[in-house]
Amino acid sequence: MDKTKALTDVVCRLSDLNDGRGYGFDPFKKGRDTVFVVRRGNEIHAYLDICPHYGRTPLPWKKDAYLTGDAQHIFCSAHGAIFDIETGACILGPCLGQSLTSVQVAISDEGEIRLVLRPDDNLISKPVVAN
Repeated sequence: MDKTKALTDVVCRLSDLNDGRGYGFDPFKKGRDTVFVVRRGNEIHAYLDICPHYGRTPLPWKKDAYLTGDAQHIFCSAHGAIFDIETGACILGPCLGQSLTSVQVAISDEGEIRLVLRPDDNLISKPVVAN
């Protein structure tokens, strides 16, 4: 883990997350989910909630709607892009060849999940701008 970055407060516990689901979090109280996690077994994959295709567009069309219907991929509802859960790489859609921005996750022995981010990270601090 990168010791130069700060850990957020606990965003949830591993036991709070259902396997094969995505969940959005607002760890710095920005008024919107800025990070999301996907649980696959005992693995947690976390990304900034920003589609790489255009500006700062969030991915879901509603709270926690980060995955395709079969829960096999991450889905951007604004652009139709499909991303690999493990790598964040776009595998179909307008941002083919680009990737989601991954976020390091720290899970304590008690199952508490924290994110390795600072509130002043550039991608977190800027608001979503819709054109």
